[in-house]
Order: sequence, then C-alpha cells, then structure tokens
Amino acid sequence: MSPSTIVRRRPGRAARRPPARGGARPPLGAELPEVIDAAVGRTAASLPRDIDAGQAAYLVGAARRMREVFLAVQEGHLDAAGRVVNALLRESAARPRLDRAEGEPRQVHFHGSDDSFAAGCSASCATALALAVGGGLAGRLGVCRADRCDRVYVDTSRNAARRFCSTACQNRTKAAAFRARKG
Repeated sequence: MSPSTIVRRRPGRAARRPPARGGARPPLGAELPEVIDAAVGRTAASLPRDIDAGQAAYLVGAARRMREVFLAVQEGHLDAAGRVVNALLRESAARPRLDRAEGEPRQVHFHGSDDSFAAGCSASCATALALAVGGGLAGRLGVCRADRCDRVYVDTSRNAARRFCSTACQNRTKAAAFRARKG
C-alpha cells in the first residue's frame, strides 16, 4: 500500500493512513516486485514467477480491491462485496481448469496456462472470495479491529468469533484497554 493511500475505516472511526509494520516504510517502486516475490508463497508453481513492476502494480491494485470486499462484508454490505468480487473475477479472467504436473495428481486452477503471475494470483484470490461471499462464509472474512492495524483475515476458528488478525494485535488492544481502565 502506498503512503498516500487513505483507507476507509469502520463507522465511527476516522480515516487514516495505515502505519507500516515494524516502523518500516511500505515498499515502493523498484523494490516492490522483490517484496511481493518474497511474500507470496511458492505454492503457485503453475505460474511463471517473473514479477516485474507492472505485475507488482497490478497485484497492489487487486489487493486494494480485495480489501474492499473484507470491509464491505464487515460493515454488512454483502451486495457491495458481491459487486467487487464480480469485478475482480471479470478483471482477472478467472476460470476453472484442471492441470497436471508430471507425477502429480490433477489440480484445479483458476487461471490460464499462459497468464502472468499477477493475473493468476488475482484470479485465484478472487475465486476464493467468491466462494466465501457466495457460499455462506462471508462472516468469516474480517478486518483487524486493532487501532493501528489494517490487515484482513479469514476466521478459521470453530466459533467464528475472531476480531483480530493476530494474537499480537489482540494482546496490544487488551493491554491498552486495561491501561485505560486503570487510568
């Protein structure tokens, strides 16, 4: 996310720029493709792994749109979430197909064999969001409720009661509430 991005927050909270994690500035420009390559798991072996500046910019834009889905779901706007997911599916040209690597079982992919890494990852993520929003699992999508965090998460807990992206954010929020009460 670039430093000039203003993020829409939950009702009752002011819009603000999300802070960079660990005090570091967000990656920009020429370093962005390298950071994306390091951050995205190597499980997408069926996609070419040459991430250039154009693909990095595409992924950043897709990530922003995907975040809109999480925000819309959290605010109870499922129709808006559905519209954004449909746009993501269209833009990424997501389509199911079966692939098989030598010596491996068939796998379902949601991108074409000649798609770029950015288009393939975006198509897979858009499909996952479509399955969540359209399959009754939208309530499992969330945005961290810690004051200085802008991460999204998928709640995999048994009772679907998650409110934070990590234990660190949960502990930080609870400690701040405790200090405020002690006052």
